[in-house]
Amino acid sequence: MSIPSPRWSGSDQKSPVDEEERLRELGYQPVLARRMGGFGNFAISFSVISILSGCMTLYGFGMNTGGPAVMLWGWLGVGLFVLCVGMALAEVTSSYPTSGALYYMADRLGGRKWGWYTGWLNLLGLLGAIAGIDYGAAMFTGAFLHLQWGFDPTPGSTMVIFMIILLLHATLNLFGVKLVSVLNSISVWWHIGGVVLIVGVLAIVPKNHQSAEVVFTEFVNGTGWENPIYVAAIGLLLAQYTFSGYDASAHLSEETSNASVTAAQGIVRAIWVSWIAGFALLAGLAFAIQDYAGAQNSSTGVPPAQIMIDALGTGGASALLLIVIVAQLFCGNAEVAAASRMVFAFSRDNALPGSSLWRKVSARTQTPVPAVWLSVGCACLLALPSLYSSTAYGAVTAINVIGITPAYAIPIYLKLRAGDRFQPGPWNLGKWSKPIGWIAVVWVAFVTVLFLLPQTNPVTVDTMNYASVALVAVLTLATIWWFVARRSYGTPQPQAYGSAREQAELADQIV
Repeated sequence: MSIPSPRWSGSDQKSPVDEEERLRELGYQPVLARRMGGFGNFAISFSVISILSGCMTLYGFGMNTGGPAVMLWGWLGVGLFVLCVGMALAEVTSSYPTSGALYYMADRLGGRKWGWYTGWLNLLGLLGAIAGIDYGAAMFTGAFLHLQWGFDPTPGSTMVIFMIILLLHATLNLFGVKLVSVLNSISVWWHIGGVVLIVGVLAIVPKNHQSAEVVFTEFVNGTGWENPIYVAAIGLLLAQYTFSGYDASAHLSEETSNASVTAAQGIVRAIWVSWIAGFALLAGLAFAIQDYAGAQNSSTGVPPAQIMIDALGTGGASALLLIVIVAQLFCGNAEVAAASRMVFAFSRDNALPGSSLWRKVSARTQTPVPAVWLSVGCACLLALPSLYSSTAYGAVTAINVIGITPAYAIPIYLKLRAGDRFQPGPWNLGKWSKPIGWIAVVWVAFVTVLFLLPQTNPVTVDTMNYASVALVAVLTLATIWWFVARRSYGTPQPQAYGSAREQAELADQIV
């Protein structure tokens, strides 16, 4: 798809935007350290998307809900629509480069209530993403330990590993955004190199491979539902879940140089690079399957691990699993950074209970320390049902999608509704803005409904899709808290950054 636009990448700018002054114009005093470059901003969204996390963790889900055909063709289709969402969101990000990102955009374009509910949905999605990513890393770590030392990956032991990973990510994020940026930059090359190595080894070493006909046309239905269209639609969760979290570039914009351009570019680049690399990874795994049913019922609890064992043996599988685990750890660390900035920004505008604590920033590292701890603590609570239900992890991934995906579309819709009142930033889509924006809004509306639907038949307490419950719960909580905090909540008016009240709040933030 060709998208000609004279202002596509901001190349017409004579000089970079003064981002600190721009932030003041939007109503905020800078308190975070602007130490991240353009590559680092791209890297955080690429790391959060993390094809080696989403694709690998949900591969077993994909094997059951449509099989190889749905995974591969679904990846291509979903990726195209997500690219439209990303481009439309990037355009709004260029105009409003703040840590609050989606909710701030919605507030400015639609009003306080739009911002309020967008913020709560975004926060639910980000916290669900931490839980899903780090619990997935714990599952893969358990599979690795099982291969190496016969470790039994029970729900209890997996939860312990999960909590250790959360603690690691909280600790790394406390050192400041510079370390986060360095780790994300390493993560990009680790992911790309890992995909090349995994696909290459799986293509060369195994004696037997599946035919192209099987890989691209084989449909598998283990859901209990009879309608193949319904099953294929549910199977899109693998791709849609993986293609989420790219708003991280926007959340880190207050810590990025020339963010009005580079944060927008970071979103789009992260999506299309992941789109290409993810397809190669999914195809490589599908061609290497030796025993489909055996991989689905693997004693490791992780189907991709069994595919690697069958194709390469225990030693080779262990080496590749280690690559995947490290990539997942990079991903989770980046997601904690993004979520904590959302907590900080939302608290800065008095939207959360205890906002005066969560908005505090360390004077030494210029990092929102309490927000980091709140993010990992809430993620831990979201994953606790996995101790009691084998389907709880799928519910957590659905919570991520159902929370964050609608939050992407709201500022895009409000931008479209605003018409000429919306002032594009230096990165914009030109004449393609409206068609791409409407494609993005319609797609998000479709998947939002889709992922509230039950995934397994019959529907029982154990197999129910709890995303709908989580969505109702967070909207109910947001509505109740609105009546408590509506008088204190509010984004600052542009150019109002010099008031005595805001200077006092700034001093209160830095500890």
